[in-house]
Amino acid sequence: MKKDSSNSWLRYMGLTAQLLVMIGLAVYAAIWLDNKLNVSPLFIILLPLLVLGITFYNLYKETIKKKQ
Repeated sequence: MKKDSSNSWLRYMGLTAQLLVMIGLAVYAAIWLDNKLNVSPLFIILLPLLVLGITFYNLYKETIKKKQ
């Protein structure tokens, strides 16, 4: 396997790990905020979607940078 190929795999595995950690933190924070503010399904829906949007945007920027 080429060194460049393994670096790209590691980069995307890092983005996947970042996504999982960020979604976990967003869900934890959303549950805490929902309980604190007594607005039950609001933040548990919004925060993980916000994290997904930001992460997909970062992935898009990363793939565009790789093509150039």
